Amino acid sequence: MAKYTGPSCRLCRREGEKLYLKGNRCYNIAEDGSNKDLCPFDKKDHKVIPPGPQRNGRKKNSDYSQQLREKQKCKRIYGLLEKQFYGYYKQAEGMKGITGENMLILIERRLDNVVYLMGIATSRAQARQVVCHGHITVNGKKVDIPSYLVKAGDVIEVKSEKADNKFFQALKDATIKSTLPAWVTFDRVALKGEVLSLPTREDIDSKIKEHMIVELYSK
Repeated sequence: MAKYTGPSCRLCRREGEKLYLKGNRCYNIAEDGSNKDLCPFDKKDHKVIPPGPQRNGRKKNSDYSQQLREKQKCKRIYGLLEKQFYGYYKQAEGMKGITGENMLILIERRLDNVVYLMGIATSRAQARQVVCHGHITVNGKKVDIPSYLVKAGDVIEVKSEKADNKFFQALKDATIKSTLPAWVTFDRVALKGEVLSLPTREDIDSKIKEHMIVELYSK
């Protein structure tokens, strides 16, 4: 399936919950830092009415339908295509431990996700763009591959020659960023962070039922 290019808010409506795909707009934070009602999902009861034509069919979702929705939700949160997502599942399947948890941990270790968690970008889509444009270094070397898997001890930093860019300078005065997860640190002044350890399932706060995804792929 090709990359989705439609409205991001439509995806939140389809999954019945906010996926936080548009950064500060999802938190109702305007460009000037003020609080405003910007998120369409908060304005209407989209949890009840998904997008698209409504049909009067059976109301109870099948097990397959619930498993599919969980997979789609996870893919959309991290901005992955089906081939990429399935690749993480197959890799996790060959690892020791619980397949579902291993899969989420692998995805969480993606460089674009780490850049987002550190607060360098306000959304994973923006973080992916920052990485692709070559603005990020890992252990002093430029890495422009969003799917690069970080390791414990890796130092993530904005390239020194890009530090004066208006976008990165604004990080110092940013009005929103959730608390950093325990496995990463970030210094806004130095625009430098570190991966302290690999994440665990408890460090991933996304409400994803990974066992349902494994059940779907195991059929």
